[in-house]
Amino acid sequence: QVQLVESGGGLVQAGGSLRLSCAASGLTFSRYTMGWFRRTPGKEREFVAAISWSGAYRHYADSVKGRFTLSRDNAKNTVYLQMNSLKPEDTAIYYCAASTDTYMGVVTTSYDYWGQGTQVTVSS
Repeated sequence: QVQLVESGGGLVQAGGSLRLSCAASGLTFSRYTMGWFRRTPGKEREFVAAISWSGAYRHYADSVKGRFTLSRDNAKNTVYLQMNSLKPEDTAIYYCAASTDTYMGVVTTSYDYWGQGTQVTVSS
């Protein structure tokens, strides 16, 4: 049974930082593209970032480029999202997702497995 478990969310002031983690089990982690999405009330999940199975390639949404950094540790079956210079508009539930595609998809349908999400709240 595949499980993706996010952690690291919380409340932070604008300009602060958080690091989200996503621990995977039940799959061959190193064969999966990993992504992060986020959702705010009343909106669809939006793409944040994705990383290739090897970690060699990354893709970011324009809204987070230069502030967020995605990395992975295949030995630990974990992907990390370092979020710096946080803004109130980054407030959302953040979801980790895994895809068997080598293409780093930016839509939810590209991903096969999802975590339950972790809340990030950025106060102004």
